[in-house]
Amino acid sequence: MSDISFFVPKGPYNINQLLKDFSKQKKNILISDVKSLESASKNHITFLNSVDYIESAKKTKASVCLTTKSLKGYLPNTCLAIVVKNVLFAIAEISKKFYPNADIDYPDQTLIEFNKISPKFDTVIFGKNIFIGKNVKIGSNTIIGSNTVIEHDVQIDKNCVIGANVTLRNSLVGKNVVIQDGSKIGVKGFGFIPLKDKNFRFPHIGRVILNDNVEIGANCTIDRGSIGDTIIGRNTFLDNQVHVAHNVRIGDNCMIAGQVGFAGSSYIGNNVSIGGQAGVSGHLKIGNNVRIGGGSGVVKNIPNGITVMGYPAVPLKEFIKKKIWQNSINKEQIEKLLPHREPMLLIDRLN
Repeated sequence: MSDISFFVPKGPYNINQLLKDFSKQKKNILISDVKSLESASKNHITFLNSVDYIESAKKTKASVCLTTKSLKGYLPNTCLAIVVKNVLFAIAEISKKFYPNADIDYPDQTLIEFNKISPKFDTVIFGKNIFIGKNVKIGSNTIIGSNTVIEHDVQIDKNCVIGANVTLRNSLVGKNVVIQDGSKIGVKGFGFIPLKDKNFRFPHIGRVILNDNVEIGANCTIDRGSIGDTIIGRNTFLDNQVHVAHNVRIGDNCMIAGQVGFAGSSYIGNNVSIGGQAGVSGHLKIGNNVRIGGGSGVVKNIPNGITVMGYPAVPLKEFIKKKIWQNSINKEQIEKLLPHREPMLLIDRLN
């Protein structure tokens, strides 16, 4: 899949040009872009504001990292650590300097009605009233439904089905992908710094990557990454009305039922099944082969191979023992929900 970027950075800037607080920096370091800890290289600036990312911090190749006093020791000697009062606010201000137009989803001014360029896509089937932006690529044998908007530089591989009233921006779509009606892919995420007079929006310069054989149900929203990417793994299926926030990464062969919500920057492993109306909090790591019961609320990391239910979500046996103790579930209900009914255990909500 192409390594295209949908936003072009301004600059480069010397480190002492990026913020007023940096004006006294004596080192002459030219910064060309803002990147995540993992993807940063020489002449990039990144940030570290949580112990959850210490391992990535140790390996970062960034030239500069904004961080706190307690975390700066985890950065390699090749990376200049700059301690700031508010890491997220500082990196948001710097991102805004590099990408002044990435904090709001402005309408794509390059959109053209499909019938003016449809000969270019002679192996694509179009519905009606479709708008396509500059440099869009659509693979052979793909179907695009009516009233859909595909913004500039989006790439769609072959044999895909894009439903009606879909919006695609800042996205790379693999082969054999299905996106059902009404879904919005690649929109700006819910990221801002709360301030008293006017909130400061965090620029979102990342992408959405839908790998091969993915299916996205109707009326789903998948936010693009803030600095990194939001990624859906191969052969993963999302039911209707699923929300995936910025920087979330969902692995291969996952099954996500309706109205599940993922908060930002959570990593979901391979072969994970999640029942309807469950919620996953931000910055969590969910292991491979995990099963999350319908209506559960996940607020901490889950290791490989565990089945959880409830709010807060706990291992299934612990959840059932608690329900029995509270006399809110009887043996007959338990028998109906035990693993011999899989995967229905994951779809049914325990009342």
